[in-house]
Amino acid sequence: MKILSKEEAKTIVDKILSFAKADETSVSINGIKTGNIRYARNTVSTSGESDNVSVAITSVYGKKSGSATINELDDESLRKTVLRSEEVAKLAPENPEYMPMLGKIAYQETTAYLDSTGAINPEIRAKAAIDSILPCKNNGCVAAGYLEDNIGYNAIGNSKGFFGYNKFSTVDFSVTVRTDDATGSGYASQDFNDINLLNAKSATEVALQKAKASVKAQALEPGKYTVILEPIAASDLLQNMMRSMDARSADEGRSFLSLKGGSTKLGEKLFDERVQIYSDPFNPLIPSSPFTADGRLQEKINWIEKGVVKNMTYSRFWADKKGVKATPPPSGFIMMGGNKSLADLIKSTQKGILVTRLWYIRAVDPQTLLYTGLTRDGTFFIENGKIKFPVKNFRFNESPVIMLNNIEEIGQAVRVGGNLVPALKIRDFTFSSLSDAV
Repeated sequence: MKILSKEEAKTIVDKILSFAKADETSVSINGIKTGNIRYARNTVSTSGESDNVSVAITSVYGKKSGSATINELDDESLRKTVLRSEEVAKLAPENPEYMPMLGKIAYQETTAYLDSTGAINPEIRAKAAIDSILPCKNNGCVAAGYLEDNIGYNAIGNSKGFFGYNKFSTVDFSVTVRTDDATGSGYASQDFNDINLLNAKSATEVALQKAKASVKAQALEPGKYTVILEPIAASDLLQNMMRSMDARSADEGRSFLSLKGGSTKLGEKLFDERVQIYSDPFNPLIPSSPFTADGRLQEKINWIEKGVVKNMTYSRFWADKKGVKATPPPSGFIMMGGNKSLADLIKSTQKGILVTRLWYIRAVDPQTLLYTGLTRDGTFFIENGKIKFPVKNFRFNESPVIMLNNIEEIGQAVRVGGNLVPALKIRDFTFSSLSDAV
C-alpha cells in the first residue's frame, strides 16, 4: 500500500468535496498496512501482511446526516459514494444534538511516524519471534507471543475548510511464557512507535523468569494487602478511570465525578496529592494525532493535578450547552512517576504482594468506579524486601479512586499500551477470593 502524502490526500479530499451537494460534507481517509507474526508452543503458527484504504463520507442536510464508505479511489467510485451518503442523509431522522462541522484550524504535526518501523519486513518479524522462542525452548518452557506492526495515515477534511493529516507507525509485542507442566506462567509486553526500541528477547526473559518463579504457588487468605502493581497492572485500572472523565455523565449523575443536585467534583481533591495525570500528543514517548476525528485540536491538558480534578471531557454538544470549551478525550495519558525502580519498591516492602497484571476486568459500580477482575501470569508474596514465594491468583474488588488515595510509593513511568504509567505501591488493596487459574 502506498502511504499517501499530505498533498495527495488533500487532492482526493478536495475532489470528493467537489462532488458534494449537501449542506455540509466531511471526508475521512484512513490507510493502514499491518504486518504480524504469531507463535505458540515455541512454533510460529501464522504470519502475514495486509493493507487497506478506506474512505468515509458523511453528508448533512440540516440536522440529518448519512454516511457511506468505500475502499476505491477512482473518480466514479468516489462520486457514487458521495451520492449514496447524500441519499442516506435525506432518509435519516433529525439528530437534535447535531453540531455544525468545524472550519479551518492550524495544528502542529507530531512525530508519530518513524521510517524504521515503516521498513519492517518478514525477516525482522521472524528474528523477533526467534529471539523470544529460543530462550524459552532452552529453559524447558513454552512461549506464545504476537508481534504486530502498523504504518498508516489519517486525513480528514470538510466543506467548512478544515483539513488535517497525520502519519503514524506502531509496533506491539506481547508474550506469555509457561513452564512445560503448565504450573507456572509469566507475561511481558512492549509497545513503541519505533521498532528500534523493541527488544523481544529482554521482554521474553522477564516473562520467562516469572514463569519459572511462579511454580508451586501457595494459597494466601483473601483480604486487604499492600500490593505493588507493575505498570501493566496499574494501567488496566487507570485506563478505565480515564475513560470515565466525561462531563455529561457527571452532570447527569451517572459518574464517579457526580455530586447530588447536578453538580460535579471538578476542582475537588479526590486523590493523593502525588497523583499527576496529563495528556500531550507531542510527548516524544507516546506521540499521537494532533486532532480528533471531528476536527478538534488535541492539546496538552492536565486532568489531575496534585490530586485535584482539573478537567473533564466534553462532547461538542454538551460543551455548547454548558458554555465551555469542548475538550476531547485524550488519545493517551501520562501519570507522572518517581525515580524508584520496581526493585526499589520491592526492597522497601515489609509484607506485600507483587502483581504482574490483571485480567477479565469488569465494572461493578460506575458511580464509585468499583471494578472486579483477576491477577494473572505471576503473583508473588514479598517479605522483608524480597520475593519469598509465588501465590495463587486472586479475584480483586477495587476502585482506582480508592487505590489512588492509598498510594505509598510511585515508581518510574514506562510506556504501556500507548500510555506512560508507573508501578504503584498501594496499601489496603482488596482481594476478595482465590482463583485456581495459573
